[in-house]
Amino acid sequence: MTTSAPTREIRVLAAPGDRHGEILTPAALDFVGKLAAAFGERRQWLLKERRRQAIRLATGSPLDFPVTTSGVRADRAWRVAPPAPGLTDRRVEITGPPERRMAVNALNSGARVWRADFEDATAPTWDNVIGGQLVLLDAIERRIDFTTPEGKEYRLGEHPATIMVRPRGWHLDEAHLELDGRPVPASLVDFGLYFFHCAQRQIDAGYGPYFSLPKLENHYEARLWNDVFLLAQELLGIPRGTVRATVLIETITAAFQMEEILHELREHSAGLSAGRWDYLFSLIKTFGHRTDFLLPDRAKVTMTAPFMRAYTELLVRTCHRRGAHAIGGMAAQVPGKDPAANEAALAKVRLDKEREAEDGFDGSWVAHPGLVPVCLEVFDGVLGGLPEQIHRTRDDVAATAADLLSVRRISGPPTAEGVRTNIAVALRYFDAWLRGQGAVAIDGLMEDAATAEIARVQIWQWLRHRVIEREEVLLVLDEELARVGAEYPWAALDEIRALFERTALAPELPLFFTPEAYTRRLVRTTTSEATA
Repeated sequence: MTTSAPTREIRVLAAPGDRHGEILTPAALDFVGKLAAAFGERRQWLLKERRRQAIRLATGSPLDFPVTTSGVRADRAWRVAPPAPGLTDRRVEITGPPERRMAVNALNSGARVWRADFEDATAPTWDNVIGGQLVLLDAIERRIDFTTPEGKEYRLGEHPATIMVRPRGWHLDEAHLELDGRPVPASLVDFGLYFFHCAQRQIDAGYGPYFSLPKLENHYEARLWNDVFLLAQELLGIPRGTVRATVLIETITAAFQMEEILHELREHSAGLSAGRWDYLFSLIKTFGHRTDFLLPDRAKVTMTAPFMRAYTELLVRTCHRRGAHAIGGMAAQVPGKDPAANEAALAKVRLDKEREAEDGFDGSWVAHPGLVPVCLEVFDGVLGGLPEQIHRTRDDVAATAADLLSVRRISGPPTAEGVRTNIAVALRYFDAWLRGQGAVAIDGLMEDAATAEIARVQIWQWLRHRVIEREEVLLVLDEELARVGAEYPWAALDEIRALFERTALAPELPLFFTPEAYTRRLVRTTTSEATA
């Protein structure tokens, strides 16, 4: 691990905003700069390795549990660190963007943990990035209370949820901060600013700096995070092992290295969590060129599908044999005004959480405060007075590589409704994201970047294998764009269409929609304002 790095000036390339100076202090920027200087090149190498791995898998190399790390998997002696304060009982967690109103609602929801999501639930405008840091600081300082112009009060309760921050993934840059002429890794910006300002404050409050790590693809990327934690703790004089991190297993390659990921992070580990849509998105990115990985409508790919069951049961077994929490997948339903629709949605959530609790998960997560009670009731019924069920080691589970990849058993052609739904969700989410909104309710579900990704890559996959016609897609595209325009007259329809065409209709599949859209729109808008 690199334990020191020369101080180099980090430049802010965006216009100053309200209270930004509280976050972008010289000392905080210097801290982020040291992290970027120490780990920037290694991060670039790992991103290149992602591309090399993608080429190998696309050209026929099998995906299997690594032979080189078989010793880690075979050694039954090692364990992760014991649960940290505030992370002992995680039966219900809630996720959402670090936006002031949603933060207060999440912290007061009754959930044990709030995952403040800078990744999928935040459109990374500069104001959102720095504003999110201010929200976290204000929440910890208990000065987040406010009253809307309409007179509605938001007040933080006496026992708020434990805060866990989800920084952006390794693949993203923060173009508004520059070191040596290059953008700073977005993950280090989100982590570094929060850690600098809030780590000691959280420790003083009896908790600690806790994180949820997205989109890791292998244990080397987990090792990089572990080294970041070590250096950050050393630079600020915080005891080694204070950081805790839950890794979202939301890529197909990471599913084959869950034990190795826990092993790399073991003194900083807070377990693993399942991520449904990103996992399917990763599956298509990795194997979308193969007909035996052709997925049907995303609504038909439930967590009871054989390959999804293999993935989630292996996650529980892996965590529990290492003394770690296993957290289930997210329920995205949004309660509305229709009692019958709400009853049906809550029944679906209940069934999903009952399956997770019975499978051995120690908790699960939701996207809306209205789902917390049903999730809590289900896990209360299974856990009783226990904080978790790590004692259930699930030694009966023996998931093989073939089990994790048995997609063909549920493959099938898409329906016209499935095609339209994917196009409609992608377009509506792109519209919201380009306007700076990262979490948006669409047809009773809280959609974020992960659902937009699976929606657009499914269209690409179906076109690739000619199970739908391009003319059909273009017709639906025109119809749904017209609906977006009618509903939101201010929508930038040309930009939305161009983004969909570049990311869903191109011959080669872009790995993510966010980097290019970020550079074309969110960076352009902010930097033009800064130089006006």
